[in-house]
Amino acid sequence: MSQQGPIIVVSTAGRPPFAAALEDAKFFPIIDTAWHDAARAVARLQPGAVLVEMSGAVEPAFAALAEQVAARQPYLPLIAVDPTTMLPENAMPFSSSGGRFDRLAARLSAALRVRSLHATVMRRLEDQPGARSDTNPLRDATVLLIGRGAAYPALSVSLGERMGIVGALSIEAAAKHLNVRDLNGIVLGEGFSPRVMDAFLTVLAEDARFRNLPVVVTSDELAPDYGLPNLEIISGSPSHIAANASPLIRQHAFEIQLSRTLRSIDAGGLLDPGTGLLTPAAFDRDFATAIYQTQSRGCGLSVARFAFDPDHPRAQLDGGRILSRLMRRMDFGVVRDDGSVVVVFADADLRTAHMIARRLSSVMRHTSHGQGDLRTEPVVTVASMQPSDSAKSLLARLYEQIRRAAS
Repeated sequence: MSQQGPIIVVSTAGRPPFAAALEDAKFFPIIDTAWHDAARAVARLQPGAVLVEMSGAVEPAFAALAEQVAARQPYLPLIAVDPTTMLPENAMPFSSSGGRFDRLAARLSAALRVRSLHATVMRRLEDQPGARSDTNPLRDATVLLIGRGAAYPALSVSLGERMGIVGALSIEAAAKHLNVRDLNGIVLGEGFSPRVMDAFLTVLAEDARFRNLPVVVTSDELAPDYGLPNLEIISGSPSHIAANASPLIRQHAFEIQLSRTLRSIDAGGLLDPGTGLLTPAAFDRDFATAIYQTQSRGCGLSVARFAFDPDHPRAQLDGGRILSRLMRRMDFGVVRDDGSVVVVFADADLRTAHMIARRLSSVMRHTSHGQGDLRTEPVVTVASMQPSDSAKSLLARLYEQIRRAAS
């Protein structure tokens, strides 16, 4: 299999068994190195990925190696095989199944696709350095936590310290979230029988929308024999589960971040790469055009403002992404500096706009961020266009409603 650079395998003694499994899967070249030479090999060989054998004693040099790998551009995958301790945020775990490594090739292929995507974005952005983002993908990530029982609250807190969470106490509720949310991973906690978990994982593997999602199962009652390249079974304390699940979720969040950036480039920079909504300049232009066309046709137009807590920009970001995904194709929106998102509903009177806004807002209600269980449910204000309105006067009336409500 072709990849950008060789695969470096780091181990304590001799060639680990998973190296042969990768060769059987046509990955080449694979270069073995000992711990004392690992840093020099990464710097000199320009690898496409680094895999570390972790089943033995943890090497003190691993944290330094992870930091070195994290600084490489484009994205350099780091996979820790059979880890026994908490991992750095860029070191993805891979646990063998009874000494078998047949799933490792799929895991590595998924990671290399992210590397290729990052290389593409870097190439496309060579003339647009200001479009680059230094945001930590994990802080922008949202994970679906499914479970019930005594361990659920502690796991929710541990994950919430690192990323946004959508909670589900049943498989049915989880399925609804999967259909309407942009998620970066699933953590399947306790409280379900092996049969129920098996059915859920089988459905995920059969649906192309979810097949590449990181899926972390906290129960060791199942074998990881599903067509899910980023499925990992991680048991232990909530903090251990959250720490070792985070690298997989972080990689997926980074992949989605890169995909949004490419869409923004393809749209001539008119889309905000963080949310997929319009940039302010593009919104102002389209809003003025929509007002003119609405007046010419004599139909309706409404505008809604979704206000988030300005002290928690992560809530606004998540809300903007939800709106970008779920609003109708004829509608368009923009992220404002005041912690709000403004959306224009085309061909919608006041009653219809209120109905659409309520539906969109209800989806945001289920996301929490941080230890304080901060929720992203926004304050919604709606105004409908009058025959004499301009874009400026309609927005002014919208904000006047907000001022009256606050007084």
